[in-house]
Amino acid sequence: MLSVLAAACAACTPLGVFATFTPRDPAILTAHDQPYGPGGRQSLDVYAPRRMDTARPVAVFLYGGGWERGRKWDYGWVAQALAARGYVVVLPDYRLYPQVRFPEFLNDSAQAVRWAVDHAAAYGGDPSRVVLLGHSAGAYNAVMLGLAPSYLQHAGVDPARIVGVVGIAGPYDFLPLKGHMADVFGVGDPAATQPVKLVRADAPPMLLVTGSADTIVDPRETASLGAALRAAGAQVEARSYPGVGHNEIMAAMSRPFRDRASVLSDITGFMERVTDAP
Repeated sequence: MLSVLAAACAACTPLGVFATFTPRDPAILTAHDQPYGPGGRQSLDVYAPRRMDTARPVAVFLYGGGWERGRKWDYGWVAQALAARGYVVVLPDYRLYPQVRFPEFLNDSAQAVRWAVDHAAAYGGDPSRVVLLGHSAGAYNAVMLGLAPSYLQHAGVDPARIVGVVGIAGPYDFLPLKGHMADVFGVGDPAATQPVKLVRADAPPMLLVTGSADTIVDPRETASLGAALRAAGAQVEARSYPGVGHNEIMAAMSRPFRDRASVLSDITGFMERVTDAP
């Protein structure tokens, strides 16, 4: 049996191994590989609570990976953690570099939100109460959709449906573009790629969380965006977890590591407030 498991995981990423073996919260995978576009990576999964007596808010979770790697299967445990707390969770894949560059992964993310708005009711969701969440590169995608409404509008989504945004350890203020970032974002106006340059008073409420020990995305980027939003008069909450790193902040949402930091309870508390859901 162990040899079978070892062979099955021989090509797994560390996150894939974690996703395979971590205990999961009780939730239902109600849709798998639903297409939201014609591309091979333009599909999504839907997770829902086991029991619902009324339409539940919708959470669209966008994973990270530097815009060049990632797969939704590796984040199913995150979706289950949120679904177990009463949300209908949409978990999309999206196209990555080098297949696409900025802003195509944002357009894919917006199209996934369009699918959620159009179809969530069939899975028990309330499409008038949508929260966008993401980690790392996915946090960038979520925050950009919240700050630059043209992406959602182009996808046919009323931005008013977005009642909140959660950014987990995201890059928001990374000019000048260098190295990999220049490859992914080096087209057009650099300022148009920066969430910190797009703040507005009427942005949806945001929760920005980071770990003080993050060595992959500088925690100062979370502080910078939070300060810019507050200066613009937007509603924003920011939290930093002492001694928590870039991947640890996600692991703290899993059942075995929730005593490491209050990430999941802070996020779901924010979601309850902005969706007015018990």
